[in-house]
Amino acid sequence: MNKSKDHFFWATSLLSLCCTFQTVHAAEAFDVESPWMFGDWNGKRTELQQKGYDFSFGYTGELANLLDASHHSSHGTEYADQFAIGAHVDLDKVLGWKDTEAQITITERNGRALSQTSDALAGHLSSSQEVWGRGQTWRLTDFWIKKKFLDQKLDVKIGRFGEGEDFNSFDCDFQNLALCGSQVGNWVGDQWYNWPVSQWATRVKYNLQPDLYAQVGVYEYNPENLERGKGFNLSTDGSKGAIIPAEIVWQPRLSPAQLSGEYRLGYYYSTADAKSIKNPKETDHKQGAWVVAKQQLTAHNGDANRGLTGFINLTFHDSDTNKVDNMQNIGLVYKGPFDARPKDDIAIGFSRISINDDVNNIETRQQNEEYNTEIYYGVHATNWLTVRPNIQYIRHVGAYKNGDNAWVGGIKLQTAF
Repeated sequence: MNKSKDHFFWATSLLSLCCTFQTVHAAEAFDVESPWMFGDWNGKRTELQQKGYDFSFGYTGELANLLDASHHSSHGTEYADQFAIGAHVDLDKVLGWKDTEAQITITERNGRALSQTSDALAGHLSSSQEVWGRGQTWRLTDFWIKKKFLDQKLDVKIGRFGEGEDFNSFDCDFQNLALCGSQVGNWVGDQWYNWPVSQWATRVKYNLQPDLYAQVGVYEYNPENLERGKGFNLSTDGSKGAIIPAEIVWQPRLSPAQLSGEYRLGYYYSTADAKSIKNPKETDHKQGAWVVAKQQLTAHNGDANRGLTGFINLTFHDSDTNKVDNMQNIGLVYKGPFDARPKDDIAIGFSRISINDDVNNIETRQQNEEYNTEIYYGVHATNWLTVRPNIQYIRHVGAYKNGDNAWVGGIKLQTAF
C-alpha cells in the first residue's frame, strides 16, 4: 500500500469508527449536532471559549481518480490530506488588552496529487486536489496578533500569515484548485504565497462604513519559506523584497431578505525582481489586479441560510513577468436544496486559465487556455463532517491546443475534531 492510499485508509477508518460509536453509544463526543467530533469536553471547551481560548483541530482529505482521458488509458488514484491545529486567543478576556486577538495555526500536509502523477494530467495548470502542494510537511501557518483602534474602525494585523487570508479571499469548497481560494496565489505562486505558507507581514484595514472597508498590506517575499525543512522559519535571511496588495471590499445585504454579498476589487505590486519572459536577461516587477463578486440571489421560503448564490473571480497579471496573464471562474452554489437535507449544498463551477502570448514564442508546443469544470454535492453528514463527491472535467490540459481532455472523480471530506 503506497503512502497516499495508506492515509486514505486510516482517514476513512477513523470516520467509520466515529460513526459506529455515534450509533451504538450516542456519545456526546460524536453528537451530530455538535460542531466538533470530540464534543464539548464535558463543557470545558465552551468554558474555555468564554474565557477567551478557542482551540481547533481540522482535517481535510481529497481523493482523485482519473475516470477517462482522450489520449491516455491509465486510471490512477491518489489521496492527499491536511491536518490543521490552531488556537485563537481573545486577549481582551485573557489579559485585558482591549480589542486585541491572536492566532496560531500549525498545519501538516501528506499524500500525492493525481495532477502530478497521471500522464493524462501532465502539465496541468490547476490541480485536481487543491489541498496538495507547498511541500508535504509541517508548517507554522499562522502566528499573528491583531488590534483595533478608533472605535474599532482601524484594524491592524502583524505577524506571520499569507496574503490569501485577507486579500483576494474566497471560499474553498470545490476540490479543483482553479475554483478554490485566492486565485492570485495560484497564478503568481512564485511570489504570492497562499495557505499553508506564511511570511512576515502587516495588514492595515479601515472600515469606511459598516459594510465597506479598504485595506493594504506588506508581505515579505522570501523563497526560503517554501523549503520543506523551513516550515517554522522565522528568519528574514533570504528575503528578496515584498508583495504589496491593496483592496476595497463591499459586503452588502440586499433586498428585504437580507441576502449577503461580497465584492472585492484589488491590486498588487511586487518590489522583488522577476525575470522578463520576453528577455530572461532583463528583470521587471510583478503586478496585477483582481475582481471577486459573490452574491446570494435567492432565499428558500424566506430562510436566508438556504438558497442560490452566484460567484465570479477575475485576475489579471502583467505579461512581462507572468506565464498566466489572466484567469476567470464563475459558478453557482445552492445551499439546502432539499427540505430533508437543509444543510447540504450542490454547486457547479467553470474556470479558464489563459497563458501569456509571449510564452508561446519560447515554448516548443503552442499554448493558449486550459479549462477546469467541477460539479459537487456536499453531504452535511453532521455538524462536524461534510463529504463532497465531485466530478471534474479538464479540457486542454496544460493549455496545449492538442492537450488531453480528462474526466476526474473526486471525494473531498472536511471534519472538525
